[in-house]
Amino acid sequence: MTHTPTDPPRRAASGALVPVLAFAGIVVAVMQTLLVPVIKDLPQLLDTEPSDATWVLTSTLLSGAVATPIMGRLGDLYGKRRMLVASLAVMVVGALVSAVTSELITMIAGRTLQGFAMGAIPLGIGLMRDMLPRERLGSAMALMSSSIGVGGGLALPAAALVAQHADWHTLFYGAAGLGVLAIALTLIVVPESPARAAGSFDLPGALGLSAGLVLFLLPITKGSDWGWTSGTTLGLFAAAAVVLVLWGVMELRLSAPLVDLRTTARPAVLFTNLASIMVGVSFYVVSLVLPQLLQLPKSTGYGLGQSMVVAGLLVAPLGLTMMFTAPVYARLSAKYGPKVTLIIGMLIIAIGYGAGLGLMSAAWQSLVIAVVLGAGIGLAYSSLPALIVGAVPASETGAANGLNTLMRSIGTSVSSAVVGMVLANTANTVNGVAIPTLHGFRVSFLIATAAVAVGLLLALFLPGRTPAAAAEPRLRATSEEDANLERAEEALRGFRGRVLDAGGAPVVGARVTLIDPRGRRAGAALSGDDGGYVIAVPAQGAYVLAAKASGHGPLASAVTHGGDERAVGLDLSLPGEPVTA
Repeated sequence: MTHTPTDPPRRAASGALVPVLAFAGIVVAVMQTLLVPVIKDLPQLLDTEPSDATWVLTSTLLSGAVATPIMGRLGDLYGKRRMLVASLAVMVVGALVSAVTSELITMIAGRTLQGFAMGAIPLGIGLMRDMLPRERLGSAMALMSSSIGVGGGLALPAAALVAQHADWHTLFYGAAGLGVLAIALTLIVVPESPARAAGSFDLPGALGLSAGLVLFLLPITKGSDWGWTSGTTLGLFAAAAVVLVLWGVMELRLSAPLVDLRTTARPAVLFTNLASIMVGVSFYVVSLVLPQLLQLPKSTGYGLGQSMVVAGLLVAPLGLTMMFTAPVYARLSAKYGPKVTLIIGMLIIAIGYGAGLGLMSAAWQSLVIAVVLGAGIGLAYSSLPALIVGAVPASETGAANGLNTLMRSIGTSVSSAVVGMVLANTANTVNGVAIPTLHGFRVSFLIATAAVAVGLLLALFLPGRTPAAAAEPRLRATSEEDANLERAEEALRGFRGRVLDAGGAPVVGARVTLIDPRGRRAGAALSGDDGGYVIAVPAQGAYVLAAKASGHGPLASAVTHGGDERAVGLDLSLPGEPVTA
């Protein structure tokens, strides 16, 4: 897989880039959450059985899981903004299809199309890495990663209000309108990324991964209906294992796979993805428990008797706190690094769920739980993309973050299945209606606490600094120039010099990329005010040094480092050949 320098973006990234990308993520979350207020009414609204009505939710989950890594890889190959717009466009079409039907099959088709929007999260993170200076990247990725929770929290009361006072199809028209607005803002504000991965799209890999994910997630989401020990459930799990193993063997043999499993096996990536599953489990538990607890009638003895809208408003701070946590994360990560911030976030989540075991007797207590958990989940979610970005080459940012987003989705799927089973098995039946019990809610909180404990253990195995992170400017640098100086101090061997234009004047802000013999990015830097740059080399050998800057032609040249403890002086002329200093 080769990272190929391309022409610079047609226009520089504006200050509105981060809000626009975060808004796109929020729109995706709204799409996922908009049916929550009418879940219990879906069988009647669609004139179908309850077991069939659940396909309206399951179809979105499955298509989102499949689309996320695929759209990430397509973004690496053909342009992240292009694929972001395509994802949102498919979502808009799906929302309009669902808006004009009350027939089950058509509704499922529309919801399946809406699931494709999940690819917007990793694509947005990839665009931020490619377009933003290092000092803005940490908080920007934190906001983008948290947007899924922000949108979910804000959508709950809004969707509940619409569902109570208007036809439920209005929810889909609203989602389509938000999608169109997100597309328009993206086209106006967000420039296309200059980063590309060379090669062709791995269609067999995409089909294999899609089949494996569907076979794995389908029994997770439908196991409660089919029976966890039924032949169908166990057979699908077995088939998923076979398909995913065969897919993995095939991917390892390809030069340009859909997912680079060797990169995925790096400790920094592997343990981040495993921890992401645990964070996803903990995030979804509160979303399942608190709305039900708040809306149960007080006659149960533990229900809080709130309306659908009030329950949504009391849970909304979960998402709002996640949004306000982004700048806090940036400061903590700048000082301690994303690993420590992830651990802090999961500790806060554990405290929130532990306290929640005794805070279920008043509506204001639910508000406290939502705020505490929102802070912890916000810090944890914000840390995940920084850990991934610091461990993979730029040419794999979209695919790697797509896989990480998929891990979170798997966590929420497992959470939904397990908590749904717990609440069903502990429910009391009153007049033929299953009523969740306080014991079931507390067991669900204990499950979330256990998941966070496992996540904490996994996070401890994360390396303090990964090789890829060592080759990149660290997030705690206050500017690109500071980052370059830090790297110059950290590495005694490498390349250093200045980037010059055809007249010999320094070029400020030129992107200099070091590419290893396997076509992977081994380092990168931006030239400072004097045109200076410095890049460390991980080992002796042959490399390609590429440079590009707005208004100048690109430069790529073969270079060699002998591995001795010294920096090779190399000035780069744009356009033209490098001149040894």
